[in-house]
Amino acid sequence: MSDLRLEPIPGTDPKLRSALLEAHLPTEDIDEVGRTFFEAVSGDGETLAFSGIESCEGSCLLRSVVVLPEHRKSGIGRRVVELTLKAASGDVFLATTSAAEFFGALGFREVRREAVPAAVLATRQLSSICPSSATIMKLDRPPT
Repeated sequence: MSDLRLEPIPGTDPKLRSALLEAHLPTEDIDEVGRTFFEAVSGDGETLAFSGIESCEGSCLLRSVVVLPEHRKSGIGRRVVELTLKAASGDVFLATTSAAEFFGALGFREVRREAVPAAVLATRQLSSICPSSATIMKLDRPPT
């Protein structure tokens, strides 16, 4: 999928919101400052997925990675994460309730909350939106 590209979009984008809601991912704070979202588009202009990152005082939170249903199980999710990570700076964290295995294969490892920077823990995503049972992961090595 070499012709896949990420195009920046606002958190208010209705296609982003719809995709997140359909995938049962949070939308409560996607239009707030400090978040950057992307639409993953094929070479012919078809929307395949969405992703986002949130800046957290030198670290960032990977969030809102969703592949549209008709494109799942095709490797697009992996490529979207790889491309999104290029826009990230510092240590990269994420929270997931259902995709720890997927992210583990991409170089993330589970970490305890005590090992997460305060700025990341203070995000709405980790402080109030995700359940306390969510797995928090940190990028240990870039995807290969």
